[in-house]
Amino acid sequence: MPYQDLRDYLKILEKKNQLHRISTEVDPVLEMTEIADRLVKTGGPVVFFEKAAGSSLPVVMGLFGTEERMELALETRPDELAGRIRDLLTPSVPDSLWGKLSAMPKLMDLARIPPKKIKDGPCQDIVDRTPRISELPVLRCWPEDGGRYITLPMVITADPETGQRNVGMYRLQVYDDTTMGMHWHIHKHGTEHYRKYRDRMPVAVAIGGDPATIFASIAPLPQGLDEFFFSGFIRRAPVEVVKGVTVDLEVPAHAEIILEGYVDPEELRMEGPFGDHTGYYSMEDLYPVFHLTCMTRRKDALYPATVVGRPPMEDFFMGKGIERIFLPLIQLFLPEISDMNFPMEGVFHHCLVVSIRKRFPGQARKVMYGIWGLGQLMFTKVVVVVEDHINVQNLSEVALEVFNHTDPQRDVVVVSGPADTLDHSPNLPDFGSKMGIDGTRKGAGEGYMRQWPRDIRMSQEIKDRVDRRWEEYGFRKT
Repeated sequence: MPYQDLRDYLKILEKKNQLHRISTEVDPVLEMTEIADRLVKTGGPVVFFEKAAGSSLPVVMGLFGTEERMELALETRPDELAGRIRDLLTPSVPDSLWGKLSAMPKLMDLARIPPKKIKDGPCQDIVDRTPRISELPVLRCWPEDGGRYITLPMVITADPETGQRNVGMYRLQVYDDTTMGMHWHIHKHGTEHYRKYRDRMPVAVAIGGDPATIFASIAPLPQGLDEFFFSGFIRRAPVEVVKGVTVDLEVPAHAEIILEGYVDPEELRMEGPFGDHTGYYSMEDLYPVFHLTCMTRRKDALYPATVVGRPPMEDFFMGKGIERIFLPLIQLFLPEISDMNFPMEGVFHHCLVVSIRKRFPGQARKVMYGIWGLGQLMFTKVVVVVEDHINVQNLSEVALEVFNHTDPQRDVVVVSGPADTLDHSPNLPDFGSKMGIDGTRKGAGEGYMRQWPRDIRMSQEIKDRVDRRWEEYGFRKT
């Protein structure tokens, strides 16, 4: 059975000795960050702070902080989930009774996963129409942060024209008990909804829930694909939702805390700085203001949080999950791609290494331009293309191939386009340059008129002979 809520997941973590409880009081201002950061950088456990200074709610951090925990959170390996997506994307028309019967499980899986509306849920055990955000143990993560930040929110909005829902993870800076900065980037789907409103825009913020739903809120889904639907696909069971108490939005019924309120399209306020996933502070800028009008929560609510900063941190492992899961979707548009790697040092949008099955001149450039034209991949600052015999997960192998095979004048492409809001390097916000590096072998069709050198390889006969005589040479067999 899939996890119904965050508590189900925590029980599994505790059984596997992957949850550490701290019973002494810990301050959400900086101290929790330092503990969580040390744990994730050493492969440590999820940390459960039973006593948070200034609040009655416990705090849990590091829910996705290792590859193993990503698999536990999603209840499957990301590669297996990618296989399910690949099966869905593979067109097939059953031409026999057996073929039709074989397709039934896939169809039944899809039929089960849309969100399921229920009458009430534990997220509304307690309803507070005069809420104070200071009751929550909101973190201040880094010394120069502009304030305290809600770092693991699921921000729920709806398109006023179509009713299409979006669930995104956008940080919120706490200004006072009822107002927060809503960090919507101009490229995000939540911002597209925001632009269409002329009056107050209803918003709900869910904190906590089953881990698949939390993960779905950061997934770079195609526009129009509901994050709750995607969570249902991961879980093989629908996400149960209830109608908000004061907003006409559906929220996860088993969330820990729900913040209800609105954003006024005419109101902006300075937000930041914030210690970000790049390892640097993102600077102050004007962002919309979220007004809190109602807070609902479970009777014994938990407060989940995360911290971002110099990698590796928890978001790196979530990003690697996205890399694996969405590879089949990218291959749908660029079928020559064999594998891809967003290296940790590239903080996801700064660098992408892809391997391709090269068949014609200029194919590496075709892939670069294709990547820059695919959704949030438009932010990728550096795209490196190698051939499919190279293991892109091994950066040393990639570097040897690229440094050997590239002529900078011929093989480096520089173009301009949208930049990630959190990328501080471009001269202008949200707009900058990108670089593509073609590390593939070249031929006459790409202007290479010399003979491309052959790889150094020992003959298999000699390798076999040395294997057989290894102990004769005085070595132990491994």
